[in-house]
Amino acid sequence: MREEEIEKLRGVVRDCVSKHLYSSAIFFADKVAALTNDPADIYMQAQALFLGRHFRRAFHLLNASKIVLTDLRFRYLAAKCLEELNDWDQCLSMLNLPHHHTNNSLIYLDKDPAAAEINISSAICFLRAKAYEALENRAQARLWYIAAVKADPLCYEALECLIEKHMLTCDEEATLLSSLQFGPEDGWLSSFYSCLTKKYDKESVVEAKFRELEKESCISDSSDSSITQTLKTNTDLLACKAEYYHQCGEYQKCFELTSVLLEKDPFHLKSTLVHLAAAMELGNSNELYLMACNLVKDYPQKALSWFAVGCYYYCIKKYDQSHRYFSKATNLDGTFPPAWIGYGNAYAAREEGDQAMSVYRTAARLFPGCHLPTLYIGMEYMRTHSFKLAEQFFMQAKTICPSDPLVYNELGVVAYHMKEYNKAALWFEKTLAHIPSPLSELWEPTVVNLAHAYRKLKLYHEAISHYEKALALSTRSVSTYAGLAYTYHLQDNFTAAITYYHKALWLKPDDQFCTEMLSVALVDECRCGVDPKIEFRRSEDKASEFPTNDSMKLRQLFHSSVCAELTLFPMFSTSGSLSSRLWWEVLPMFDSNDFSVVGKIVNYTFKRI
Repeated sequence: MREEEIEKLRGVVRDCVSKHLYSSAIFFADKVAALTNDPADIYMQAQALFLGRHFRRAFHLLNASKIVLTDLRFRYLAAKCLEELNDWDQCLSMLNLPHHHTNNSLIYLDKDPAAAEINISSAICFLRAKAYEALENRAQARLWYIAAVKADPLCYEALECLIEKHMLTCDEEATLLSSLQFGPEDGWLSSFYSCLTKKYDKESVVEAKFRELEKESCISDSSDSSITQTLKTNTDLLACKAEYYHQCGEYQKCFELTSVLLEKDPFHLKSTLVHLAAAMELGNSNELYLMACNLVKDYPQKALSWFAVGCYYYCIKKYDQSHRYFSKATNLDGTFPPAWIGYGNAYAAREEGDQAMSVYRTAARLFPGCHLPTLYIGMEYMRTHSFKLAEQFFMQAKTICPSDPLVYNELGVVAYHMKEYNKAALWFEKTLAHIPSPLSELWEPTVVNLAHAYRKLKLYHEAISHYEKALALSTRSVSTYAGLAYTYHLQDNFTAAITYYHKALWLKPDDQFCTEMLSVALVDECRCGVDPKIEFRRSEDKASEFPTNDSMKLRQLFHSSVCAELTLFPMFSTSGSLSSRLWWEVLPMFDSNDFSVVGKIVNYTFKRI
């Protein structure tokens, strides 16, 4: 057969592959390889067999050719066949074979800067990482994923695994991105990658990243505005923005954006996950139900589908069913972080602290770059009044993610529990310093926490100032009005105290604390009116008629149910977790058993859901 006819057959094979006619491609590729016995034709035949899902036959063909020792393409394709066969040990053995350098093989070791291709060594590092991860050697997997990205920044899959599976801390992600060597034309890619990482930086920094990305896209081709338009409306970029809105606590804005994205692309799974997280925060059970039904119908084998079902049951407070479906999601995909977080939170909602901590510890081991499991372990210890242990875990969470304001809030809460009020005030101040301005109602509990700490330090003017700031954020908080009234009461400003006790009782007429303290304030005002020389000394640690209770309890509620309580509201944080408000220390009539743990938020973002 003439060379022209063989070349024509090669063209037929390539065309069959492009049209997904793999049986035809295998048929003609087999004939070409038999006629020429050329390594390139053998590789083409193996490619056709691989695409036709004849993995064992493709591996046998490659292994029998012996070219696997000299050509990295052959070795990589043989290892891919073993990957599809789930033979991970042999896959690693194939990738670790000694390589005999020849002039012919050197062209595959280094990528041609002018060629639009990914370095073969980067692809091999990535496959090694997948093999180690499948063998549960996560430390080696992490190293090889990093090696894959460093070998070629265009290997997006490796970076995606590092980010989505939380293998790196915030600082490690920043260090990795700064070490990547992008080409001069890949500036937009550097900006895009920085938008994919954890978004706990200052608001101005994150916003600048998005602006820089759009700016780069404008500069990239001034004669064609289609690139700019494509990037501005790109689903991946908008999904990153939605995730950022969720972490900032702007749940309604996040929900609206993801709704638009899912109308445009109903099967974009990253947008789906952020949409589920926003719906959870807003308590939108109807949307969760519809999403769960569609996902189970379209993707019955994906962990995300059953995670959505678990979120629905969690939202309607059916924690037994929620626990069951989160467990199913972890069984389908053990590397899906939101499912593990939801699984632990379902146990915590049922007040099964030991099981919850067991799940959180597993999540902390699987996802060393995610601070939420460690944070939740600290919350569980704090719930059982093991404050020293709680503080240790909060500090670990701070090491993993030093910019999440919720970590500082929890450190402040535990310091308050241990009566270290100066330290508590410092942590609460740091919390507010890490929150994007202006403050939203989400962070009203932190402002109240700081006011409580100032009151304990007898800094009454500062305490009153922060109570008033809290009222500007939420005007229907009984505990804030009661705190403000009590602070005025401690200053012997009985008129103001009586006014705010009345406001608190207007919101909650049966509030025992405000009712009794109102009576005391009225008596005090009358006494002052009769004999102004009478001096009434009060302290927050000793009330004459109402003994104190400094063993402040933690109540865990959804933010959607944050209502008029005389205590420590939890809230959904920007990281998808729960924060606590300090219980009033002047309420001995309440016992920790009077309140049940409803739970913490189920989140991926829940990445930080």
